[in-house]
Amino acid sequence: MRNRFFAYAAVAMFLATAPAFPHHAFSGEFDASKPVTLEGVVTRIDWENPHVYFYVDVAESSGIVVSWKCETRGPKGLESRGWKRDSLKLGDKVIVHGSLARNGAHMADGREVTLTDGRKILSGSNN
Repeated sequence: MRNRFFAYAAVAMFLATAPAFPHHAFSGEFDASKPVTLEGVVTRIDWENPHVYFYVDVAESSGIVVSWKCETRGPKGLESRGWKRDSLKLGDKVIVHGSLARNGAHMADGREVTLTDGRKILSGSNN
C-alpha cells in the first residue's frame, strides 16, 4: 500500500511540474490599439489546433506583394462561429479586419473576414 501511495505521489508531482501546452492571450501577441485592414488573395490555409492560420497576399501601394499571416481561433471555435473548412478557399479575394502583431511581423488577428460576395465570417469575440 505504501509503494502505491508513493507511485501516485510521484505521478502527481510529475504532472504538476510538466510544461503545459503553450498558448497565448490575445494581448500578448496582438495590439488592439493598432487595427489593420488587409485586402488580398488567400494563398494558404492551415486548419489545425490550437489556431487556424490563413495567409493573404496583399499588394502594397509600391506594387510589392507582401504575404500576411492571419490567426484565428481553433477549428472548433471557428465552427461554433459558422466557419466551415471550405469557408475560405485558395484564390479567394478577401478583406481582413483585425489587429497587428506586437512584434511588427506581417501578422494579424483575423477577427473579421469579408468575402467577395459580401458575406462576413467572424472569428473574434462579440466585443
